[in-house]
Amino acid sequence: QLQFVESGGGLVQSGGSLTLSCTASGFIMDYWAVGWFRQAPGKEREGVSCISSTSSTTNYADSVKGRFTISRDNYKNTVYLQMNSLKPQDTAVYFCARRRGSSCNWTDYMYWGQGTQVTVSS
Repeated sequence: QLQFVESGGGLVQSGGSLTLSCTASGFIMDYWAVGWFRQAPGKEREGVSCISSTSSTTNYADSVKGRFTISRDNYKNTVYLQMNSLKPQDTAVYFCARRRGSSCNWTDYMYWGQGTQVTVSS
């Protein structure tokens, strides 16, 4: 079965940090861009960050620039999202997905994971 498995979410106080992991299962992700997305209650899913297949390009949503860092370890088939200076508005379910291509973009994703909950208390 082709899927991603996210982990690392939890409850953290405002200003705290978390690192999310996204591990591919059933395929090798070396050739594909990977993105992190989030969805808060009552809101649409939004792109948070993406990383190209070679890590040469990373993109971030304006709301997380300077606070979040995306990285990948292709040997471990895993993408990470380091989240610092967390704010209550970062509270959401965070998902990762593989893009249908090697370059970073906000569209055309597949093989979504089940998500991991991040809750930031004020």
